[in-house]
Amino acid sequence: MVLTVGTLSLNTYVQGQGFPILAIHGHPGSGRSLSVFTNHLSNRCQTFAPDLRGYGKSRYQGNFAMTDHLNDLEALLDRFAIEKCLILGWSLGGILAMELALRMPQRITGLILIATAARPYGNHPPITWQDNLYTGIAGLINLIKPSWQWNIDTFGKRSLFRYLIQQHTPTAYKYIAQEAVPAYWQTSNAANRALSKALRSRYNRLAELEEINCPSLVLAGAQDRHITAESSLETARHLKDSQWQCYPNTAHLFPWEIPHQVLRDIDHWLEAHPQVIHSQ
Repeated sequence: MVLTVGTLSLNTYVQGQGFPILAIHGHPGSGRSLSVFTNHLSNRCQTFAPDLRGYGKSRYQGNFAMTDHLNDLEALLDRFAIEKCLILGWSLGGILAMELALRMPQRITGLILIATAARPYGNHPPITWQDNLYTGIAGLINLIKPSWQWNIDTFGKRSLFRYLIQQHTPTAYKYIAQEAVPAYWQTSNAANRALSKALRSRYNRLAELEEINCPSLVLAGAQDRHITAESSLETARHLKDSQWQCYPNTAHLFPWEIPHQVLRDIDHWLEAHPQVIHSQ
């Protein structure tokens, strides 16, 4: 579905029926890259997974700021007449989720925060030309022949994928081929510039998190190099009503490494907090 938000056409994937869940992707990413969540959660709720401005099929000409994403998402809720929703955000999407909870607390019933933090910091090693070479080869071969074990062992484990995942399983490489690579190609230069500018500003919203009163589930990968598990834990400790879970031997893309375990934990949290998916 293509939803016009102001002058912007925001491509949005809608699934299921019931209480609304807004699913916000990371960088690079798209609404499709959240299928690991939306395909499952749409069995009990209605999921809305937009391509953010400058990502996926939501094409945008010109520069923009990260705050424009917040305006777009608030307008999306208005256009769909969503009065209250649960938000799931992965990486950058989690940061936007917290910002929306601060901006309009009366509309957000709960937060599921995946590999994200209110004061994000990483410990990624320097990238070499060999890293880029092996990543390009591994990605191309995996696109042509997804989850080929020879490619995983020969190039995948020597590529930058080793910092995104720890468990080099066929399932993880299937998601990389079907969702990560297309999302990477469709991410605009303007989106890259907007994120780079935000990172340079040393984003830190820890002090404001006490204003968020809704329940939160914070999930992290123990070996995440992009947004460390320590920074996710720091965020969980600043949220009033939060549950934190850290998965060993996983990294930034842990929902693609251990999808069944992650979805099971989300289900348990929803069952323990039924108010987050029921109208008040």
